[in-house]
Parts: sequence; structure tokens; C-alpha cells
Amino acid sequence: MTASPEPAGASAPRGGAPADRGRRELTYAVLLCLAGAGLAFWAATRTWSVEVVSRGSLPATRQDRTGADLLPWLSALALVALAGGGAVLATRARLRRLLGALLTLLGLAVAAGGGYGLTAGIGGEVSRQWPALCLLGGVLAALGGGLTALRGDRWPAMGARYERRSGPQPAPDGRPAAERGTREAWDALDRGEDPTVS
Repeated sequence: MTASPEPAGASAPRGGAPADRGRRELTYAVLLCLAGAGLAFWAATRTWSVEVVSRGSLPATRQDRTGADLLPWLSALALVALAGGGAVLATRARLRRLLGALLTLLGLAVAAGGGYGLTAGIGGEVSRQWPALCLLGGVLAALGGGLTALRGDRWPAMGARYERRSGPQPAPDGRPAAERGTREAWDALDRGEDPTVS
């Protein structure tokens, strides 16, 4: 009794799996960086404390202080992390991994600012939810940066199809691009060819 043959391709791994995995990881890292840095920046601009100052016989004044007022560097670092999250798409290989390490440090610094807001005696009536969100945003940005630092050199680069390849590329039908029409001329430019040369 003979065993029935296995269907073709049943045990073969999918050819596009590593590329798909790289795209997914790139998407997750960018979303973590953008969401974390955006959340931290938004939380840093909220009112962290309200202090009521009495002025004798005059009415008391209310002084609202945001996280950016208390820690001026906090919103700046969150903005840099936000820009860096977008820059992950435009970089590649070693530069992308270095950017990931920088984003990790930025995220940790933002998280430290949120932690300071949670534990420090700021004075007045304090809203702890904004420092907590700032801490969470910093941690998310640091996670995205860490993922980029560890695996970013394996991810696809943006716009690779528009880069000039080394050496002339043969035309599909062997004719000069100038004889093949407008569409073919643009395709030749995309391949790095000069459509005016026979």
C-alpha cells in the first residue's frame, strides 16, 4: 500500500514570509514611536498642577502649570522622538539602528520626566494622570526605538524601487525607449536609463 503524495508546496515555507515579517515589525515600531511620542507631547502640554495664591485683601490668583512649564525639556524631547519615529521610514541598515538607539534614549528620558511628575512634590493641586500618560508615552516610544535598534537593519527601505541600479538595464523588447512611447520612456527613467539614447 503506497502513501498518497503530498500536495505540491504543502511543506515548503512561503517565499514572502521574511519580507512580510519585516514590514510588520517596521509598522509596529513606527506606530509605537509615533503614538508614544505624540501621547507624551500632548500630556506634557496639559495642566499638571494648579496653585492658588492668596494676596491678602485682594482676590486669590490661580496659577496653572503644564508639564512643559515644570520641565521645559520634556515637550522638546517628545517632539524630537515624534520626528524620529517618522525618520525610521526614511533610513536603512546601520543608520536605522542608530536612530533606534537614539529613540530608545529619548523615550526613556520622556518616561523619566513623567515619573518625576508623578513622584515630585510640585505644590498646589496636582493632576497625576498627565504625568502618568507622559510616562506611558515615553515607555511606548522607547519600545519602538528598542525594536528598531535590534531589528531595523532587516526591514525594507522606503523608495528602493526608485534608486538607480548599477549599469544599464536592458529594455523589455530591446528597442530604444524613445521608440516605445511615453509610458515606456517613463519606465526607462525609473530603471535609470536615458530614453533619448538609442
